[in-house]
Amino acid sequence: MFLTRKRAYARAGLLGNPSDGYHGKTISFSVRDFYAEVVLYEWDSVDIVLAEGDRARFNSVQDLARDVRLHGYYGGIRLIKATIKRFVDYCSARDIRLHERNFSVRYQTTIPRQVGLAGSSALIVATLRCLMEFYRIEIPVEVQPTFVLNVEQEELGITAGLQDRVIQVYEGLVYMDFSKAREVVVSGLPCYHYERLDPARLPPVYLAYHISMGEPTEVFHNAIRERYNRGEALVVDAMTHFAGLAAAGRDAIMAGDHERLSALINENFDTRRRIYNLAPWQIAQVETARQCGASAKFAGSGGAIVGTYRDAAMLADLKQALGAINSRTFVPEIL
Repeated sequence: MFLTRKRAYARAGLLGNPSDGYHGKTISFSVRDFYAEVVLYEWDSVDIVLAEGDRARFNSVQDLARDVRLHGYYGGIRLIKATIKRFVDYCSARDIRLHERNFSVRYQTTIPRQVGLAGSSALIVATLRCLMEFYRIEIPVEVQPTFVLNVEQEELGITAGLQDRVIQVYEGLVYMDFSKAREVVVSGLPCYHYERLDPARLPPVYLAYHISMGEPTEVFHNAIRERYNRGEALVVDAMTHFAGLAAAGRDAIMAGDHERLSALINENFDTRRRIYNLAPWQIAQVETARQCGASAKFAGSGGAIVGTYRDAAMLADLKQALGAINSRTFVPEIL
């Protein structure tokens, strides 16, 4: 009987985000400490098995409300259903025949939810990998990020950019240029410039996430999209600046200029703070890390931060200070 098991990892946006949704540039790395895993095996019907986190039974209405505040309204099943549907559409549009065997899907995720570590897109990437193997169909690697983004945007109405999907497909450390001049069409879908960088060139990097607070990424991004589309100068200029920070960050990484990279990370957050209405607990994460001497910015849409630190003593200070505000700090495994 056919069985396959695929994983996709969490990610942290090191520089440039959130300009990926606005033809900008970003640098991101995969976080192998957390993953979404999908197991697909041949079955007599198409069956998606609910995961433990997809709760439908609660002890009280207060318990239900608390769960929604922490995890949002949606579980993983909508992501898997949308991925399967989009995969069928992709193959049909290209006259690719699918065999008629059915399958069952089980899934789990260890990625902390609603803290901007890209748990939703990880589940889609893992599902796509299973489908490609089950049907023996290979979607070009440069096309896969756009495919995943279309699952979220066009099937589910989630506001997002390509950054998360690129790093989860490519893994490691990647510089991404989404400018229109870099756009090429492959297999009918737009793709951009994705450059692998050597993680060994990075200075010591930490990641920290809040263990009890979070916010769905679509809530975080929607207002900025509207302001950008209206042509608000503050937002438009900020997106251009984010892209410049990522380009400068690539040069700093290649040159081994750790001080420059640290300054760019801080500037990324300072720019973001000027255009977003950020929650006080999210600001506190960044400011607490900076008080320890580390650089700090959001790793994604808020709830997790990423930055550089100097040595083991500073890392110990980070763990203690961020722990005091209910945030867990660790050194991410990139490769």
